[in-house]
Amino acid sequence: MHIPDGFIAPKMYLPAYAAAAGLWSYGLKKVRSEIDEETLPRIAVMTAFSFVLMMVMLPLPGGTSAHAAGAALLAILFGVWMCFLCVSMVLLLQAFLFGSGGVTSLPVNALALGLAGGAVAVLAFKLLAGINRKVALFVAGWLSINTAAFLLALALGLQPEIARREDGTPLFFPFGLSVTVPALMLPHAIVGVGEGILTVLIYHSFRKLTGNGGESPQ
Repeated sequence: MHIPDGFIAPKMYLPAYAAAAGLWSYGLKKVRSEIDEETLPRIAVMTAFSFVLMMVMLPLPGGTSAHAAGAALLAILFGVWMCFLCVSMVLLLQAFLFGSGGVTSLPVNALALGLAGGAVAVLAFKLLAGINRKVALFVAGWLSINTAAFLLALALGLQPEIARREDGTPLFFPFGLSVTVPALMLPHAIVGVGEGILTVLIYHSFRKLTGNGGESPQ
């Protein structure tokens, strides 16, 4: 899932940084009033859980990997903006401490995993929770990780088109969408099952430990 440094052209990661910077600033303003002595330890625990999930990676051909993320849980429990900020922090720490992902690819990874993945999870949960909460949680987890995988597959697959030499040789990532989309989507369709199950189990464990619903999707 993590795109490493050297695979994304400046034509993509510089605008992504500009967009992410604005969204990080907006997100900080949104969540500032929600953080208190009671919620901070809970957010920290779930962020650490996301960190662990993203460190258990199955390498895939082409320089990326498959792994669970925990973004759906963060988004459903604490809101989309908190999820975006927490996942961004996890990605930054992993890039600097373990060389997982990268600095230039950080905004692309964060926007896909934290913002898009979190937003899709909350939307699915809202739509389905009234029918069956466990199904809603499972679908939210599955869609979250697969939405992120699809967006990252697009980001990689577009590189040969946006950054190449005059003779057509790609300057960065060499494979197009016909390779990247199935390469990421097929394994993550399976990983998504595990993500969905974890979302159901951890969500209900969290509710029992905290004694309340815990979710504040926004």
